[in-house]
Amino acid sequence: MPRTATADRVERDELLAFLRPRHKALLLTRRSDGSAQLSPVSCGVDEQGRVVVSTYPQRAKAVNARRDPQVSLCVLSDDFDGPWVQVDGQAEVLDLPEALEPLVDYYRAISGEHPDWAEYRAAMARQGKSLLRVTIERWGPVATGGFPPELAGS
Repeated sequence: MPRTATADRVERDELLAFLRPRHKALLLTRRSDGSAQLSPVSCGVDEQGRVVVSTYPQRAKAVNARRDPQVSLCVLSDDFDGPWVQVDGQAEVLDLPEALEPLVDYYRAISGEHPDWAEYRAAMARQGKSLLRVTIERWGPVATGGFPPELAGS
């Protein structure tokens, strides 16, 4: 039987529960001419319910988000055919040293505890990392692909 597409509207708590175990996304920022710039990213959700992405200050996503903080993410399931959701919000870019502890939180959100936090902090400082943090303002339904319901049974 063909798979039926779904589009489930969810409240914020359900959205965050959906996002927390999913760490693959496409991030949309805007270039200076207004055109779309997409970046595949690893993401997590911090304790305040913001989507967090590790980056470098010179990367297009960071440069664009500083200029125009309105961004969108399409957060995907590990299985490409799995459910996904679009979230829209305001981004802020944190640079070192301000980014250091939020980068620890980013790591924890994705991978849990690091075996050596001092080594991790030193690596982040050595690499000059930044953190992009998105405050979610709106989101679409949690969706899956498939046939429209009226065609799935035929």
